[in-house]
Amino acid sequence: MSNEPYKAQEIEQKWRRRWEEGGMHRVADADPRPKYYCLDMFPYPSGSGLHVGHWRGYVLSDVWSRYKTLQGYKVLHPMGWDAFGLPAENDAIKKGIHPRLGTDQNISTFRRQLDEIGAMYDWSREIDTTDPNYYRWTQWIFLQMYHQGLAYKSFMPINWCPSCKCGLANEEVVDGACERCGTPVIKKEMQQWMLRITRYAERLLRDLDTLEWPEKVKTMQANWIGRSEGAEVIFKTEVGGHKIPIFTTRPDTLWGATFMVLGP
Repeated sequence: MSNEPYKAQEIEQKWRRRWEEGGMHRVADADPRPKYYCLDMFPYPSGSGLHVGHWRGYVLSDVWSRYKTLQGYKVLHPMGWDAFGLPAENDAIKKGIHPRLGTDQNISTFRRQLDEIGAMYDWSREIDTTDPNYYRWTQWIFLQMYHQGLAYKSFMPINWCPSCKCGLANEEVVDGACERCGTPVIKKEMQQWMLRITRYAERLLRDLDTLEWPEKVKTMQANWIGRSEGAEVIFKTEVGGHKIPIFTTRPDTLWGATFMVLGP
């Protein structure tokens, strides 16, 4: 064994440069090897830099990509930026700058850090969800869903921060307060776009069996889809005979019903 110290800066920069110059991680369409697609969860460029949690996930997927390459596969391992939404907005509010400027600055830092780990990303296929060439297609997909009656507007309650004047995801509400400013969060009904995924509940649930995912993740997905089996029952008012349809998963318990309360 050699007692020569490992010169990280010198050795790793050398090989990163050689991989880049040789296009080692680029995937050519004409490559005859069988295809393999390894997809990471893209980071939110909404902070000053990556944290150790990013490395934990990205190192594992990079090791797997290299393993599949050694097995003879043409591996597509892309990287990109999930740059729209609350995290980017909150970061811009915190810094007092335009979200476009903050997102671009963060992406530049994230890309440099990811380059430093030498992961086999094909940067020629980089994805940026704030790029008009990308989101024009998400807008197109939304329009197709709208024309098919799958996208509609409805009043739904959201977590609302009166101080920040914005909606919050459940994860951003800590002990009943906004995690950024500490103001108590209220429920506020707002008109918002909804997707009618209930039309596909059966298919979504059935196709979960085709995924090589951990059982706990598939259970979470099934609970999120939230399909219930039951019956629609129609009650009639004593005065006027107005019909009140309800859905229940336990119609056998209705014989004990003595009163009914309707929301406003």
